[in-house]
Amino acid sequence: MKFFAAIFLAMLAAAPSFAVDFPAKPIKIVVPYPPGGGTDVLTRITAKYLQESLKQPVIVENRPGAGASIGIATVSKAAADGYTLLAIAAGPLNAENLPLFEPVALFAAPPYLVVINPDVPAKSLAEFIVYAKANPGKLSYGSTGGGAASHLSAELLKAMAGIELLHVPYKGTGQALTDLLGGQIQMMVAPTQTVIAQVNSGKLRALAATGKLRSVAATTVPTAAEAGLVGYEATGWFGLVAPANTPKAIVQKLNSEINAILASMEVKERLAQLGATPDALTPEQFLKFIRADNDKWARLVKERKLEEEISR
Repeated sequence: MKFFAAIFLAMLAAAPSFAVDFPAKPIKIVVPYPPGGGTDVLTRITAKYLQESLKQPVIVENRPGAGASIGIATVSKAAADGYTLLAIAAGPLNAENLPLFEPVALFAAPPYLVVINPDVPAKSLAEFIVYAKANPGKLSYGSTGGGAASHLSAELLKAMAGIELLHVPYKGTGQALTDLLGGQIQMMVAPTQTVIAQVNSGKLRALAATGKLRSVAATTVPTAAEAGLVGYEATGWFGLVAPANTPKAIVQKLNSEINAILASMEVKERLAQLGATPDALTPEQFLKFIRADNDKWARLVKERKLEEEISR
């Protein structure tokens, strides 16, 4: 009996060592999108400070393709030891693949911006809706792929405004943004941090912010509700997850380190310039947050019959 008790006590004593010893080597964060997009930008900011905090290299690796599926598959099959993580945005981490991961930390959940090419003769969201109704099917919008927040947010806008827009999916925000600037597509619902420079320079026109509140980086841009589309809300989020069964001590250590980084004034000011406000959640709170967000978009997918479009 004493023998088994000794083993049990030894196991209890050893449990916290995950957190004490971690990390003992470089950490890799996989971004399932091309460089320059919203997830990539926020991940690289966080990784820079996380590297300083943990005193180990934190390497960001872009693995884009197949609507984030390539990056998701890569990390889901990695060792559950905290050394391979996935930076992910709203949309692709749905109810089907969420069990493959342990939520670690939420970077931010900022509103997106509804932006158009200035050649479109609309100065407001209301004018854009009128113009789209007068030209059904002649306008197109870009997204980072079927099921991404940029796709579903635009579909929600279409449904609530009663307009028809052609969906053009891209591998990443950068490619969609290039075509939006060039006039190949006319509209996009995009993370503020990826389009704010073009909005400020006049190369793009911002019609509305998609959240309950205006973007902190574009305070003159009204919310969709303020612009006349009452009830519309589509908040993007960006966060970090680890492979399922990663030790809770490691998940908690990463969560604490990241939340401390996001709470620093330097990082808050940097994110505010990009239209993002940090949200400190525990891993458990982050999991509830993701589930609630997934439920909302799952209803839209069913109502709009978007399953086939998402699976392409």
